[in-house]
Amino acid sequence: MESSIQVGVNGPAVWVKVEGKGSFLNSGNLKEFAREMLDRGYREFVIDLADCAMMDSTFMGTMASVALRLKELGRGHLHIVHCRNRSRELLSGLGLDQIFDIQADGTTAPECEALSRPSNQGSANGKKQDQTRTILEAHEALCEAAPENLFRFKDVLEYLKQDLHQETPSK
Repeated sequence: MESSIQVGVNGPAVWVKVEGKGSFLNSGNLKEFAREMLDRGYREFVIDLADCAMMDSTFMGTMASVALRLKELGRGHLHIVHCRNRSRELLSGLGLDQIFDIQADGTTAPECEALSRPSNQGSANGKKQDQTRTILEAHEALCEAAPENLFRFKDVLEYLKQDLHQETPSK
């Protein structure tokens, strides 16, 4: 199944439409896009899961890190719209219903200025390290959002930290 993330801006809101799988493969793009939008001053994020078949913990953690950053900034929200039962179970199973505004329905993505797909760039070497860092940060965000997740992901976190440590070239 083809997976893609389309993004766009409509007035004060940033829209993210997930098609297919939300996974570690496209979490890096989401993270970079969200960081750029936060830097530009956007504080309302809408993530449309109408066409999302599944999400892994890295993708959910990446969304959590955006919500936590908004909380840190003291304003803004991360809204999940068109969230089906399975997605809601995944999100609430990780305690993310505490930091997301989750709706089963919701407005459809408006005509957005540049509803586009973020590009993949970077070298293969740097890419693996960036991907590992994205996965690590996503799982740290899950643990920050709901401390009980630490028990679930403790081994994953340790493994990723070791992997990153080994990948880092010594100078």
